[in-house]
Amino acid sequence: MSRIGRKPIPVPVGVEVAKQGQVVTVTGPKGTLTRSLHQDMKVTVGETEILVERPSDEKLHRSLHGTTRSVVANMVEGVTNGFTKNLELVGVGYRAAKSGDKVTLSLGFSHPVVLDPEDGIEVEVPAVNRIVIRGIDKEKVGAYAARVRSIRKPEPYKGKGIRYENEVVRRKVGKTGKK
Repeated sequence: MSRIGRKPIPVPVGVEVAKQGQVVTVTGPKGTLTRSLHQDMKVTVGETEILVERPSDEKLHRSLHGTTRSVVANMVEGVTNGFTKNLELVGVGYRAAKSGDKVTLSLGFSHPVVLDPEDGIEVEVPAVNRIVIRGIDKEKVGAYAARVRSIRKPEPYKGKGIRYENEVVRRKVGKTGKK
């Protein structure tokens, strides 16, 4: 039995969960999220908690059990608190600036990179070397942060690039001269 799938999902005060067929809708103070779940997973919505059950011990059902529970729990967490990803720009001359909704990145290319935030995503630039990405959908926040990071991944020799906050970049030793 899945340890994660067995745990009930607590529903905080102010959050409403509705289930229609296999579509789960979670509404809270930060917004509304809707997700269609696998037809075999049984989701029971109670007053103070949500339970996810599987019909059998087949491999597919076992793998979907914990995943479905995590998806619904992230929906509840997103509409109550939201999710945040922090990125750091490391490198001489690497900087970010926000003008309106767009974020302009100077990353050592011959041109600045201009990014538009997706729907449901807020992007802040508190400092020239930091980017904060916020939203209620964990999947969208993570995907957008990964897309921004992929523009200039941290390189292993000098460590320059865009990295997640507290990400450890494994450094390599460079070339050594002849003696």
